[in-house]
Amino acid sequence: MKNRWRRCGLAVALGVGLVASVVGSTGVASAKPHIVDAGSSTARVTDIVVHSDAMNKDIPLTVIKPADESKPRGVLYLLNGAGGGEDGANWLAKTDIVKFTKNKNLYVVIPNQGMFSYYTDWEKPDPVLGVHKWSTFLGKELPPVIDAKYNTSGKNAVGGISSSGTSVLNLAIEHPGLYKAVGAYSGCPTVADPFGQNNIRLVVEVRGKGDARNMWGPYNGPGWRKHDPVINAHKLRGTKLYISNATGLPGQYDNPSYVKDQKTLADQIAVGGIIEGSTMVCTLQLVNRLRELNIPATVDLPPTGTHSWGYWQDQLHRSWSFYEKALS
Repeated sequence: MKNRWRRCGLAVALGVGLVASVVGSTGVASAKPHIVDAGSSTARVTDIVVHSDAMNKDIPLTVIKPADESKPRGVLYLLNGAGGGEDGANWLAKTDIVKFTKNKNLYVVIPNQGMFSYYTDWEKPDPVLGVHKWSTFLGKELPPVIDAKYNTSGKNAVGGISSSGTSVLNLAIEHPGLYKAVGAYSGCPTVADPFGQNNIRLVVEVRGKGDARNMWGPYNGPGWRKHDPVINAHKLRGTKLYISNATGLPGQYDNPSYVKDQKTLADQIAVGGIIEGSTMVCTLQLVNRLRELNIPATVDLPPTGTHSWGYWQDQLHRSWSFYEKALS
């Protein structure tokens, strides 16, 4: 069902994207971002659908409401990894976020699309991956819709894992003042150098079968430098930052008592270890650059841990008070 949804969504995105460009050239206004499906008004965890004008498609999201909605509350936009939540590897399925937030007082908004998009605005439509204008959607279209629907305070934060650990930093840079706080878990913020570009190409091109040049233009070009959070670290000044990454060495969640399937465990230790070790290289470059610029950040670099959900769940728990303080 998820694969069918993805194929249909990409086909629709490419089709309506072409129509929208034609309509836009004639001066006819397109649809305004709005809620298509508001979900349950009483459920604490509810699925909604919001139309994106920029991408000309409807985006499914999950909203976790605060324990007490009687007062205005801040909003944490929480991004899934490379699969955009479409592959089943997402915050709702892989962590205790619903239980953990039961007595917490922030709204949590999780997009359930965005596979291999890096949640950025692509320069061109991709024949395989479709039309992506996620920075516009997350930074301009979605927040006003959420603020109009719920009793929010107008204060926002954004957090993301893995590839989205890069995305959240770029979102803060591209939309100054929108996010009071950013949480980047196991991301690779160096995207302009060959090491960082290779990491992105592994996600977009090897896994996603797309062309990363449609995202930020020619390799080593200005589009990649523009989206490199280390190069642009000075633009993060004034934003509260939480940066975390482990070493890739096996830790408490890399054992048979936690991961029952032996193949999954072996993959988590081997592949997850290599990926986490790689993102640590990138993360340290960002941490060092922030220190050079005297930009404060909360940094957590555990000595063990692979690129896997048990550790990201722990980081969400550890950083929750960081978000609460920033949005108070």
